[in-house]
Amino acid sequence: MAMTASSRAPEGAGTRQSERSPFARLTELLAPYQPGKPLITLSLGEPQHPVPDFVGPVLAKHIAEFGRYPIAKGIEPFRRSAANWLSTRFELPRPIDPETELLVLNGSREGLFFAALTAARYVGERKGRPAILIPNPFYPAYAAGAHAADCEAIYLPTTLANGFLPDLGAPDDATLARTVAIYIASPANPQGAVASRDYFGHLKQLADRFGFMILSDECYSEVYTKQAPGSMLECAGPDFRNAVAFQSLSKRSNLPGMRVGFAAGDRKFLAMFHELRNVAAPQVPVPLQHVAIAAYSDEAHVEENRRLYRIKFDLADQILGNRYGYVPPAGGFCVWLDVSARGGDEAATIRLYREAGVRVVPGSYLARRQTDGSNPGAGYIRLALVADGETTAEALHRLVETLD
Repeated sequence: MAMTASSRAPEGAGTRQSERSPFARLTELLAPYQPGKPLITLSLGEPQHPVPDFVGPVLAKHIAEFGRYPIAKGIEPFRRSAANWLSTRFELPRPIDPETELLVLNGSREGLFFAALTAARYVGERKGRPAILIPNPFYPAYAAGAHAADCEAIYLPTTLANGFLPDLGAPDDATLARTVAIYIASPANPQGAVASRDYFGHLKQLADRFGFMILSDECYSEVYTKQAPGSMLECAGPDFRNAVAFQSLSKRSNLPGMRVGFAAGDRKFLAMFHELRNVAAPQVPVPLQHVAIAAYSDEAHVEENRRLYRIKFDLADQILGNRYGYVPPAGGFCVWLDVSARGGDEAATIRLYREAGVRVVPGSYLARRQTDGSNPGAGYIRLALVADGETTAEALHRLVETLD
């Protein structure tokens, strides 16, 4: 069914509530209670594997460079290293030009936010109020960017029925004609779905036809158990027109506190993106860019990272089995469980905290209500398998004992 302009989330108090941080809402939900056992936190997707050994020595070597203001686009060795990694990791139509087609970011989150502001200016006048399409559930920075850009956020439900990816046939032509950008996450957060080449190709055709930007969030691309996920850039054509991919070292290299990533793709868009970030965005300290150079030049620590996640998903396979609609995700480190038969997502979250000492996130907090009042995240809980294997196993056993 085609999605019309009326498919935006309804306005009102419920919408304002859902605009708040899901973690702030979770804290309020659990505030009246105490954990029934020693607390295990599976709510926050913060990698907890060891920091790579090379980080300390590289920082020490470049410590004096904290005494300089960084340039916004990133130092040339960083851009070259990140571009080389992209060309090695993915089957790109041609190598990325590190001078014009790649910019350093202070983590992917700020880049995804500022990209919405840039897209609204870059795409220009639309046929009606400018809109940004967002998968639902979604990473909060997407909606924040759409709001700051004064664009209508149109939420595309990502459900089991459509493989947990937005149905690209849902928006009608009138909606696409006023779209300035679409956010797509592959692997998806929270469900771990991975877009195929055909899916990316279809998205590229729509972007070219209607003249909007694809903002492809690929920060989980290096966390997978079997097949390596692809990139939007592989299907973006030799000029990468209308497509930008966002990467981060947070998940790939267990460096969430370092806040280093990059954006790569359409050079014309990135030129305007750079102009905005040059005056408004946080700059990335040069010593951290040198750490990133080392990280993008080394795959051993990334392979070890994947090995540790495989162990935990093997545990999930054994402990969860086929309960709660569990399916091992194609990518990422989150588990998306259907607890609708256990009282719903908020009730299950409270029960797991009170009785089992396990902290998870209600799926409805990660999504927005659709125009029909439904919430695609309702009835689910998200678990981030970021702790060590022993802790993860304990949490999963507690979860099953409590919910069963």
